[in-house]
Amino acid sequence: MDRTRIVIMGAAGRDFHNFNVHFRNNRQYEVVAFTATQIPDIAGRRYPAELAGTLYPAGIPIHEEAELPRLIAEHNVEQVVFAYSDISHVDVMHKASAALAAGADFRLMGPTTTMLESKVPVVAVCAARTGVGKSQTTRFVSQALSDAGMRVVAIRHPMPYGDLAKQAVQRFATYEDLDIHECTIEEREEYEPHIDRGIVVYAGVDYERILRQAEQEADVILWDGGNNDFPFYVPDLMIALVDPHRPGHELTYHPGETNTRLADVIIINKVDTAKPEAVEQVRGNVTKVNPHAVIIDAASPVSVDDPEAIRGKRVLVVEDGPTLTHGGMGYGAGTVAAHKFGAASLVDPRPFAVGSIVDTLERFRHLEPLLPAMGYSKRQMEELEQTINSSDAELVVIGTPIDLRRVLKLEKPAVRVRYELEPVKGPDLAKLVLERLEYAKDK
Repeated sequence: MDRTRIVIMGAAGRDFHNFNVHFRNNRQYEVVAFTATQIPDIAGRRYPAELAGTLYPAGIPIHEEAELPRLIAEHNVEQVVFAYSDISHVDVMHKASAALAAGADFRLMGPTTTMLESKVPVVAVCAARTGVGKSQTTRFVSQALSDAGMRVVAIRHPMPYGDLAKQAVQRFATYEDLDIHECTIEEREEYEPHIDRGIVVYAGVDYERILRQAEQEADVILWDGGNNDFPFYVPDLMIALVDPHRPGHELTYHPGETNTRLADVIIINKVDTAKPEAVEQVRGNVTKVNPHAVIIDAASPVSVDDPEAIRGKRVLVVEDGPTLTHGGMGYGAGTVAAHKFGAASLVDPRPFAVGSIVDTLERFRHLEPLLPAMGYSKRQMEELEQTINSSDAELVVIGTPIDLRRVLKLEKPAVRVRYELEPVKGPDLAKLVLERLEYAKDK
């Protein structure tokens, strides 16, 4: 039987998951390549044979996305499967047009073909865009579940940037585990806040194996979504966050609009700092496409361990990388804190940037004078460290979800910004979560 030849467009996350659950052992298809974007240094590798299965004894090559037309022509590719997140609807169709012009079909895969069933209840936290507030929401939900006496295990959307075979199933319970797995800054930003609260975190590449192992130590699985992707597991309760600082994006980004339409609970976050008219615009859009969702308004107030240290200083603000890059935000919590606590000025990092940091700042010209915490590799972490230490700032304001002083040797005084979810209007979120899980256990 002739197999349908496939290229999967991805960014080292959903692309691998879609392959594992739908194509890996499927003799109807031949996946000839993955393409990669968004994340540095992903292309040029292979999806290893140990994970690819018996149909792919040599593994599967991973190419730059720019090579897609050539791959379609050389391999007579019949279908292109789009499998990454946080991209505008317009840009998705540009990708589709490139595939169609090269002669291939263009395909999006949905929940029915990609979501796995769990043996224990699942609460999923997702978003319309990167940087809306998933991290503080997962912390809020995990605390509510833990306070109710439940064993919570968080499973994080994939970020496999190293040896894929070794990263198939990863379990993190201590900071030492982060060192053992040589975690990047981005990985630490997502795992450490859970570890701080005594929550075990799983991540990796093979999400069915991850699920089956996590089920053995969990009363409830907390799906901690990445970017604005929808869950890999069928949720018993799905929470989606939308951002009034980017009104309209809840309906114009893929697959964030899917989350907006699927969610049982929608949290309009950052209402304390957004324009009231933008909050109402988002509320109207949400109600239009998902009238049955419960809507909760929330704030994410920032705090600093030493606010007076900021006052009157020239500060270099270091923000969460993905929020600013493919998330499209021009600033983050660190910038808000710098203004709130009276910084004299924000230091522009561009004159001090080195290596890949120069490329990042040049590519993302929309940013205020601040520094994205780029750390996808050891080399890039060293370049970030050098950029910070070379600046003429009097103080570093760390606006990332982790304390960068744990992984970088900063030669300047620094303060850390924290932010937590604070529901301000609507039903009690903790109570709602617990009530839904009781329903899930009774099914």
